[in-house]
Amino acid sequence: MGGSEETSGWARSSSASRAGGGGAFSGSIGFFRAATGCISGWDQEEEEEEKEEFVREEKEKLRRLLSSSGGGSGDGGGDVSLREWLDRPGRPVDILECLHVFRQVVEAVGAAQEQGIVIGNVRPSCFVISPSNRVSFIESTSCSASSYSSSEGEGTEAQLEGPSSTTQRRDADGGSGENNTFPMKRILLMESTWYTSPEEVDGAPGTFASDVFRLGVLLFELVCAFNSQEEKLTIMADLRHRVLPPQLLLNWPKEASFCLWLLHPQPDTRPKMSEVLHSEFLNQQINFLDESESVAKLSEEIEDQELLREFLLHLQYRKLEVAHRLHDTVTCISADIQEIQEQRSVLKQSSCQKLDKDGHSSSFPKFDQSAQYAVVKMDSSCLGARKRLRPDYKKVSGNELTNLGSEDPGSVTELQIDQQNLASKSSRLMQNFKKLEAAYFSARCRQSKSTGRPPNKFLPATSNGTGSAVWTERSSVDDTVLKEGHGGGRKSEWISSFLEDLSKYLSFSKLKVRADLKQGDLLNTMNLVCSIGFDRDKEFFATAGVNKKIKVFECDMILNKDRDIHYPVVEMANKSKLSCICWNSYIKSQIASSDFEGVVQVWDVTRSQSLVEMKEHERRVWSVDFSLADPTKLASGSDDGTVKLWSINKAGSIGTIRTKANVCSVQFHPDSAYSLAVGSADHQVYCYDLRNLRMPSCMLPGHMKTVSYVRYLDASNLVSASTDNSLKLWSLPTCTTRAADNVLQTFSGHTNNKNFVGLSVYDGYIATGSETNEVFIYHKAFPMPVLSYKFSNADPISGQETDDASQFVSCVCWRGQSSTLLAANSSGNIKFLEMV
Repeated sequence: MGGSEETSGWARSSSASRAGGGGAFSGSIGFFRAATGCISGWDQEEEEEEKEEFVREEKEKLRRLLSSSGGGSGDGGGDVSLREWLDRPGRPVDILECLHVFRQVVEAVGAAQEQGIVIGNVRPSCFVISPSNRVSFIESTSCSASSYSSSEGEGTEAQLEGPSSTTQRRDADGGSGENNTFPMKRILLMESTWYTSPEEVDGAPGTFASDVFRLGVLLFELVCAFNSQEEKLTIMADLRHRVLPPQLLLNWPKEASFCLWLLHPQPDTRPKMSEVLHSEFLNQQINFLDESESVAKLSEEIEDQELLREFLLHLQYRKLEVAHRLHDTVTCISADIQEIQEQRSVLKQSSCQKLDKDGHSSSFPKFDQSAQYAVVKMDSSCLGARKRLRPDYKKVSGNELTNLGSEDPGSVTELQIDQQNLASKSSRLMQNFKKLEAAYFSARCRQSKSTGRPPNKFLPATSNGTGSAVWTERSSVDDTVLKEGHGGGRKSEWISSFLEDLSKYLSFSKLKVRADLKQGDLLNTMNLVCSIGFDRDKEFFATAGVNKKIKVFECDMILNKDRDIHYPVVEMANKSKLSCICWNSYIKSQIASSDFEGVVQVWDVTRSQSLVEMKEHERRVWSVDFSLADPTKLASGSDDGTVKLWSINKAGSIGTIRTKANVCSVQFHPDSAYSLAVGSADHQVYCYDLRNLRMPSCMLPGHMKTVSYVRYLDASNLVSASTDNSLKLWSLPTCTTRAADNVLQTFSGHTNNKNFVGLSVYDGYIATGSETNEVFIYHKAFPMPVLSYKFSNADPISGQETDDASQFVSCVCWRGQSSTLLAANSSGNIKFLEMV
């Protein structure tokens, strides 16, 4: 560095002129005396200023030298004095860590000696160590030459002002200085003595060999642990005589031998700094440190590899689970395909045998062959991509039609129709493929439950047709089911059940208008039809609504297209708006009604008059229903939160069910006069045993808004409608089932947020209205609509159709066990619709 010769000269001048020892501060005192000799001719004040400036410059040069060679300045933050680091209570001796620290100090001292500088302050209080074990030289009060006089006592006194700001603050604040195992002040007082070389004790100036001696003391402190202050003071005093503790000789023989070499009492016998730096001991340890670092890095890499391996194993496990699940699912589907193929073969053989007996085999085999080929193509395309279905199918159908047309033109026409129907059904299948898939697996799992077999854990299952729920029970594919015969075993029943549902889903392609009835009064704007119902023999139907009238029409007259104007055969006026009507299933002429004033009445249609008037409800009555099992019983539900039970043979009610919310719908069980379903505004469906009116026999929670209608699909299943845009199919619970397990299907597609839009059921088909002025038909096995029909609004003057967003379908009703449906909307328009 710059000025190195000048610095070296001052050091040599110090050595030649020094007569007394400055202890551990020989280098600094030498600088001071040399400066004093050079400026003896100046006056006293200038001399002091020049002296201080010179010392500051030399100290700064030394600090820069040591910092550059010792690894730079401390990292800051968590840096502590090396003295504190050595004397911390319970310090474990990590030989690699200690040698790493020692190596940095040796390199710093070696760099200074290369510049001809005797440091003199090679002791722990003049170094700091960072949390990352980086050692740096510092300038402290104890290292300042200006703090010393020529006497050793004064120099020792100056050390009390502290080598480390951390130590100073701890002792000044009354910290743990007295209770600490190694009180810092006392240790610092002794440090000067420990790090003074024998020649300096004899009065000789400090030399390069003195710094080597101090390195030996530092190495000893690094590798030797002390349990108490007294033990340390004793051992460090013995070190002056080169007496090492037995545990050091036993545990670290190489380190002990190297210490004795550095601590030799004769300066000439001690190793030179270059010998220390290139010694086998130090370099072997450095190599070992490098190897340790390499091993540590390898260990980290191994750990990272292990983590990656663990992740990949977990990923592999999860993907294998998916693969097993998919494999088992495909196995189940393959078994079902095989079952269908075998059933088809049996059916075709039976058909051919029957045709042969009747003598009609000329055209049918050709049609059967074509149909068979088309179905096979459809089956194979279902396993492939959707886009491959129709092009291949059309191409094959065209070729088949060409070949058949040359022989029998009449059969080609029939075949074209059949092929078009098949293509239409195939298209509907593909449009709703995902939902049909969910319904398929849901039905399969229900079949597993019904047969008592544990469902396959890999078989996708759903409780509402959306594919959201999955079975998690651990079981393999049911080999027993797969190996059963195909001539009527359980698996055939499962296939037959799903095939029947699918056939019903695909049986009809649209809703056709059979008749259109305009029964609203032209001068009356309140034409909303609230309820429609058929009589016992399905010969008449009645309508009721906000026009306060019950109108009875004859079905055949309405369906006769020769008549353009239709009149009711009976019309009965009520005092209030009507909300619901219900025919008696036994007495043909009786019909019950409920109105907005809370009145329930029984009417005689043949006489056009009211027979019984019941006024116990306090608010509007929404629903009324006759029992099928006991036609004398009647139930009504009201906004007053009660359900009233009536008998047509008694004047007053025969029972009352009190609920917490408005009652919107009631219906008797089809086979029992003691079971009643109730739809409530508290979003729940309740089932009551009328022999215990205090509490419901079961509750069916699941809707998010008001339950507007309840209808029994059959003896064990119930359908509910809600203003949450959904219908739900429930399995009536047993004593052990949970309510959540009772939802068999959730139907969505229509719009119903605020109005009552009607609900009716027949043979697995469910009809409901929509606030989009449409009628929707669902089948119990599938969550999506089967058919829909939109009411058109015609302008009475221009005759053009318009779209009125305020119109909605308000009620629907099946005509018994037939595919004919009666629907009405909020404008009073009534239509006979038929599924075709």
